[in-house]
Amino acid sequence: MLRIGLTGGIGAGKSEVSRRLAAHGAVIVDSDLIAREVVAPGTDGLRAVAAEFGPGVLLPDGALDRPALGALVFADPGRLAALNAIVHPLVRARSAELEAAAGPDDIVVHDVPLLAENGLAGLYELVIVVDVPDDVRIDRLVRLRGMTEDEARARMAAQATRTDRLAVADVVIDNSGPLADLAARVDEVWQQLKERQAG
Repeated sequence: MLRIGLTGGIGAGKSEVSRRLAAHGAVIVDSDLIAREVVAPGTDGLRAVAAEFGPGVLLPDGALDRPALGALVFADPGRLAALNAIVHPLVRARSAELEAAAGPDDIVVHDVPLLAENGLAGLYELVIVVDVPDDVRIDRLVRLRGMTEDEARARMAAQATRTDRLAVADVVIDNSGPLADLAARVDEVWQQLKERQAG
């Protein structure tokens, strides 16, 4: 089994790279998806978040109100740390379960947005960073996700800097160009991963 860490700042296109690696046959362990699972209605994770942040972070149906929670944590590093202290251990445990279910010849890609922030690079045999200049990320977040420029900058400021992410990269995938370029680069990286696994 080859264990890969995949990361990239918000708006860099990490999810697209993850989808393309999955299409090649990678087993994807998606931390964002798992982070949603562990705070789904009825979970201990959601109860812990509501206890920490109050009933204002719950919707009338009892589900997590993500925008309300985001407004609390993304502007306040202390509150973000409190949220992470609840969610991250639950995500790690579920990620380990999913990895354990993979086969010995699989390439397991851990899609981890906060890999650099949380010092997780050492957990993987290789770290792939999806990289895009900050101004391109801001443009994408405003244009494609409907954020204001201030909201985009606040989200980016809550994450590692581009320099910090690149410092932990073994492989960099530049996603500042067209999708055809990205597809070609992901194909190339997949071939490298297969060769490394075979070697």
